[in-house]
Amino acid sequence: MRHGPVEDFSIKGKIVLVTGGGSGIGFAFARLCHEKGARVLIGDLKLLEEAQSYVSSQSKAEICFEACDVTSWKSMHNLISFSVKTFGDVPDVYAPVAGVLDPSWSNFWDDTEAETYKTIQINLHHPIKLTRLAIRALASANKKGVVCLVSSSAGIRGNYMIPVYVATKHGVVGFAKSLSKADKDEGVKIVCVMPGTVKSALWEDRDDNISTATKYSERTLMAPSTIGDIMLRMVEGSEYSGGTCVLKTAWEEKVVEEGWRKQETKYDPSPRPEPDLSHITDVINGERGKKWEPLA
Repeated sequence: MRHGPVEDFSIKGKIVLVTGGGSGIGFAFARLCHEKGARVLIGDLKLLEEAQSYVSSQSKAEICFEACDVTSWKSMHNLISFSVKTFGDVPDVYAPVAGVLDPSWSNFWDDTEAETYKTIQINLHHPIKLTRLAIRALASANKKGVVCLVSSSAGIRGNYMIPVYVATKHGVVGFAKSLSKADKDEGVKIVCVMPGTVKSALWEDRDDNISTATKYSERTLMAPSTIGDIMLRMVEGSEYSGGTCVLKTAWEEKVVEEGWRKQETKYDPSPRPEPDLSHITDVINGERGKKWEPLA
């Protein structure tokens, strides 16, 4: 049984979960959704001054903050449980925005970590796992929803200075493309925005010289709200079907990967047998209507 696709999806009255909403793009998107009539849950380690000032001036029944470490799957699960407790339902929209740009404590060249790159946990593992939690939560509530992933213009290019960051952003794009059918089949639209350089703490709140080395001060920077606007359009608009990836730089905005709706009408020069997806269908059907439970 097909449960999608997601058509026009007005944000008004919806519940929106944003990780990394304490500053930058995450806060810009969270604020925009709130101003458009959504109830918003921000998950982050902390709120920076602008976000703190805004959230504290609003009703907690409309926008609130819950501490979250996105390297912890339990912490992300608990965000959804907090939404159920606070707003009475699981979120409709999920925006895994939290990310780092090869910081001094987790990067390829300094190579100081003993077991894993935490940058990969934050930038790649976190959006992948939150998307899986989103699919499970939406199935439990028998409702449609949207996941808006955040990659980067680095998701289609290389950069010798920050290769781990680049690898994670390529991964996010590939993940979004791979899940395009979730829109059509399961009613969960997964899209991806790919920003160029944005004025944010990602670049400015650092203890290393990357900003200087990359000549950040000489770049043409976009405001975080520019990306927040595009994210909202992608969430709400049916023209951005699942799997769509949009590149936005200071000079251009273009679709670099079309969603399933446009892809399925195109000529395939090397058609393959359709895979048997019954296992995926069975898994999600097993989650439909099953009450969301907080972790102990």
